[in-house]
Amino acid sequence: PELSAVVAGLVVQAPEATSDMARLTDSFHLNLTAFGLLAFLVGLFIVQSAIGLAFEQRRGMVRTVRAMGMPLAGLMAIMIGELVGLALLAGLIGVVLGYGVAWALLPGVSATLRGLYGAEVGGGLDLPVVWWLWGLLIAVAGTLAAAALQLIQVWRLPMLHTAKVGGRAAGVARLMWLQGAVSVLCAGLSVGLLLFGDGLVAGFLVLAGLILSAAAGLPMLMSGLLALARRRARGALAEWFWADTQDQLPGLSLALVALMLALATNLGVGTMVSSFRQTFVGWLDQRLASELYVTTRSDAEAAAVAQWLKTRADAVLPILSVEAPLYGAPGEVFGVIDHPTYRDNWPLLAQSPGLWLAVAAGQGALINEQLHYRQHLALGDRVTLPGGWSVPVVGIYSDYGNPLAQVMVGAPALAAHFPEVTGLRMGVRVASARAPALAEALREAFDLPVRNVVDQSSIKAMSLRVFERTFGVTSALNALTLLVAGVAMFASLLTLAAGRLPQLAPVWAAGMTRRGLAMAEFARSLLLAVLAMLVAVPVGLGLAWVLLNVVNVEAFGWRLPMYLFPLDWLKLALLGLVAAALAAAIPVLRLARIAPSALLKVFANAT
Repeated sequence: PELSAVVAGLVVQAPEATSDMARLTDSFHLNLTAFGLLAFLVGLFIVQSAIGLAFEQRRGMVRTVRAMGMPLAGLMAIMIGELVGLALLAGLIGVVLGYGVAWALLPGVSATLRGLYGAEVGGGLDLPVVWWLWGLLIAVAGTLAAAALQLIQVWRLPMLHTAKVGGRAAGVARLMWLQGAVSVLCAGLSVGLLLFGDGLVAGFLVLAGLILSAAAGLPMLMSGLLALARRRARGALAEWFWADTQDQLPGLSLALVALMLALATNLGVGTMVSSFRQTFVGWLDQRLASELYVTTRSDAEAAAVAQWLKTRADAVLPILSVEAPLYGAPGEVFGVIDHPTYRDNWPLLAQSPGLWLAVAAGQGALINEQLHYRQHLALGDRVTLPGGWSVPVVGIYSDYGNPLAQVMVGAPALAAHFPEVTGLRMGVRVASARAPALAEALREAFDLPVRNVVDQSSIKAMSLRVFERTFGVTSALNALTLLVAGVAMFASLLTLAAGRLPQLAPVWAAGMTRRGLAMAEFARSLLLAVLAMLVAVPVGLGLAWVLLNVVNVEAFGWRLPMYLFPLDWLKLALLGLVAAALAAAIPVLRLARIAPSALLKVFANAT
């Protein structure tokens, strides 16, 4: 039997819109996880570069200890133990620093969850022991994965192999062709997922394919450009510069990939955030068309306020709404009246002819972009509302920042189907110059709290503050990846500098000054950074496009227009050049001040 027949007084109540917070915030967690994995990927490039250079320098030591009788298994065990020990130490430091970063970013994360989802986050941090253990395990696993290729090379290294600087560059051409094939394969997979994939995971896999394709293809692309410049060089010095730059590329390729990825990520995320901000500001101007927004405390007070405003305001727009489940998920149904404010300002993405007349007559409904994408509803389809009420869709509107499905119908139709609806909120249209005085008079006449009468500019300012804090986390992660990439380049240049004397000494002996050599090294570092930035621009724009048109739609339910900001590209390029210049500073200064005797020692064993 019906419950109402068994127990009197039962009332059907819709679930709270924030009751399923875990489901709503899944997209935010996935975004943070994706950025964390990107930072980890950049870190792996750094570790692999450092380990590869360190193993290159140890080839002579490996040959010597093997010739003295050390078993290969024992040598491998020592090397692996050394890597694990360093990884544990670095991982422990990283977990401690991560706790500090989390503490600093907690306000921004709280603002994000509160602004986008209405979720309240406590002010304290909780770091269980299992997270410490996972952090250390990830550090060890990443280090061993980065060192795997070098360990295999040591295992296969002949005992009497001649140690030589630059041995790591053997087979570079074959390796680059292999990287090129991987790049094409990743690009193809990314395009395939873009065309035929579905869901948020597929969107992030598209991003991963784009990033891996760019990372794998960068060394081959740069080598091809340097070879072309070498063929077009005029003069022995210019030809040596291009050839030597190409020869140094294998040792710097991983650091350059890290720099390119950091720049591309900054550009891509920066373009997304700036596009969102520009769109968001314009959208606020459309949605917040009323000069004042009033919230009353009872139906009687609402009626009295509306009557009082009739002779003092240009128009009073009641804001009727009920929280109701839409297609099995929390949602909202709004009721609006037929007024030019909506006709002139409402941010429509698609509309049928005469939509406002249809809405006012109860014969049509507007749905937000989120519901449009989730339920694949288009113009002309019928949207099903609670109680079996269905209305044809006559318009789709943008609704940024709202995770909930939303429907707008005529106010009379809403009141007819939801008799319990209350009209405690209203928008007030009045000349902007008169708005502050009217707000003050309204508060005094009805003893309303300050927060119950809010002007348009205050709401916009608050919304923009929430917006800025929402993206504070991504800005911090962007800066972190760029810093890590700069450290990678510094470590690579510093390590390579020790083995550069055999290549530089003959050029010095031929008449080039130490200062000239140092300037050539500095120019080489900036040149490689510029090439990395030139690749980062299209990659970053591709990342931005996927974020705006694929990931954002799947994660939040709205699509954003993409705007270009060339001035930001220039700022990022200058930042990348500064990072490359700082990374090259110490090796270049050392070379400029090196004693001539150190260069002469290169020829000590010459015959």
